[in-house]
Amino acid sequence: QVQLVESGGGLVQPGGSLRLSCAASVSIFSIYVMGWYRQAPGKQRELVATVSSGSTNYADSVLGRFTISRDNAKNTVYLQMNSLKPEDTAVYYCHATFISRPNVWGQGTQVTVSS
Repeated sequence: QVQLVESGGGLVQPGGSLRLSCAASVSIFSIYVMGWYRQAPGKQRELVATVSSGSTNYADSVLGRFTISRDNAKNTVYLQMNSLKPEDTAVYYCHATFISRPNVWGQGTQVTVSS
């Protein structure tokens, strides 16, 4: 069974930075698309960013502040978050889309932006 393990969340002041990591239990070469989603209290889960072979995609709300990247050798995807705002506070989830097996979610990591 494929597992995704997130890490790197925490409490940060507005304007600060965090880097989230998502380690996959399989080679990420086998994953069609990897992405980060987030869910704030009382809100629906929303897309933050995705990365696939040769392309990235970002929500308008994070464009220019967040960067998604992948390290194929470590089977890990990262989300570098800069210029964080209180509205970025949410549980952040890693997601893997496969072509030939069920998609997988990570367990989530809390990000809180507050002074």
